Amino acid sequence: MTDHLSNFKVTDRQTFIEFIDLMRQDFIDNPESWENNNLNDFLQAFGSYAEDIQGYYDNNKIDINADKPNWQTFADILKGATIYE
Repeated sequence: MTDHLSNFKVTDRQTFIEFIDLMRQDFIDNPESWENNNLNDFLQAFGSYAEDIQGYYDNNKIDINADKPNWQTFADILKGATIYE
Protein backbone atom coordinates (compact mmCIF):
# COMPACT_ATOMS: atom_id res chain seq x y z
CA MET A 1 0.00 0.00 0.00
CA THR A 2 1.41 3.37 -0.96
CA ASP A 3 2.05 6.08 1.61
CA HIS A 4 -0.44 8.30 -0.20
CA LEU A 5 -3.17 5.73 0.35
CA SER A 6 -2.08 4.96 3.92
CA ASN A 7 -2.19 8.64 4.87
CA PHE A 8 -5.30 9.61 2.89
CA LYS A 9 -7.86 11.26 5.18
CA VAL A 10 -11.49 10.41 4.61
CA THR A 11 -13.84 13.07 5.91
CA ASP A 12 -17.07 12.57 3.99
CA ARG A 13 -18.75 10.46 1.31
CA GLN A 14 -16.89 12.16 -1.54
CA THR A 15 -13.44 11.58 -0.04
CA PHE A 16 -14.48 7.98 0.71
CA ILE A 17 -15.25 7.54 -3.01
CA GLU A 18 -11.82 9.00 -3.85
CA PHE A 19 -10.26 6.63 -1.32
CA ILE A 20 -11.94 3.62 -2.96
CA ASP A 21 -10.60 4.73 -6.35
CA LEU A 22 -7.08 5.07 -4.89
CA MET A 23 -7.38 1.69 -3.23
CA ARG A 24 -8.43 0.02 -6.49
CA GLN A 25 -5.50 1.63 -8.30
CA ASP A 26 -3.13 0.53 -5.54
CA PHE A 27 -4.30 -3.06 -5.99
CA ILE A 28 -3.69 -2.82 -9.74
CA ASP A 29 -0.24 -1.24 -9.28
CA ASN A 30 0.96 -3.12 -6.17
CA PRO A 31 -0.86 -6.46 -5.79
CA GLU A 32 2.20 -7.97 -4.11
CA SER A 33 1.79 -5.57 -1.17
CA TRP A 34 -1.70 -6.90 -0.43
CA GLU A 35 -1.69 -9.92 1.89
CA ASN A 36 -5.33 -10.62 1.00
CA ASN A 37 -5.38 -10.33 -2.77
CA ASN A 38 -8.44 -12.40 -3.63
CA LEU A 39 -12.05 -11.72 -2.74
CA ASN A 40 -12.46 -14.63 -0.33
CA ASP A 41 -9.38 -13.74 1.74
CA PHE A 42 -10.17 -10.03 1.60
CA LEU A 43 -13.74 -10.47 2.84
CA GLN A 44 -12.61 -12.79 5.63
CA ALA A 45 -10.00 -10.24 6.73
CA PHE A 46 -12.55 -7.44 6.33
CA GLY A 47 -14.89 -9.08 8.83
CA SER A 48 -12.09 -9.90 11.26
CA TYR A 49 -10.63 -6.41 11.10
CA ALA A 50 -14.05 -4.83 11.58
CA GLU A 51 -14.32 -6.89 14.77
CA ASP A 52 -10.84 -5.88 15.99
CA ILE A 53 -10.57 -2.25 14.86
CA GLN A 54 -11.34 -0.78 18.27
CA GLY A 55 -8.16 -2.43 19.53
CA TYR A 56 -6.22 -0.74 16.72
CA TYR A 57 -7.64 2.64 17.72
CA ASP A 58 -6.99 2.05 21.42
CA ASN A 59 -3.41 0.79 20.89
CA ASN A 60 -2.59 3.81 18.73
CA LYS A 61 -4.31 6.27 21.09
CA ILE A 62 -6.77 7.32 18.37
CA ASP A 63 -9.92 8.77 19.90
CA ILE A 64 -12.49 7.00 17.72
CA ASN A 65 -15.38 4.87 18.92
CA ALA A 66 -15.73 2.08 16.34
CA ASP A 67 -19.29 1.49 17.52
CA LYS A 68 -20.14 4.92 16.10
CA PRO A 69 -18.36 4.69 12.76
CA ASN A 70 -17.71 7.51 10.36
CA TRP A 71 -16.36 7.51 6.79
CA GLN A 72 -12.77 7.28 8.07
CA THR A 73 -13.63 4.17 10.10
CA PHE A 74 -14.87 2.43 6.96
CA ALA A 75 -11.69 3.42 5.14
CA ASP A 76 -9.55 2.16 8.04
CA ILE A 77 -11.31 -1.22 7.96
CA LEU A 78 -10.77 -1.48 4.19
CA LYS A 79 -7.08 -0.62 4.58
CA GLY A 80 -6.70 -3.13 7.39
CA ALA A 81 -8.34 -5.87 5.35
CA THR A 82 -5.59 -5.65 2.76
CA ILE A 83 -3.00 -6.96 5.24
CA TYR A 84 -4.87 -8.48 8.23
CA GLU A 85 -4.27 -12.17 8.82
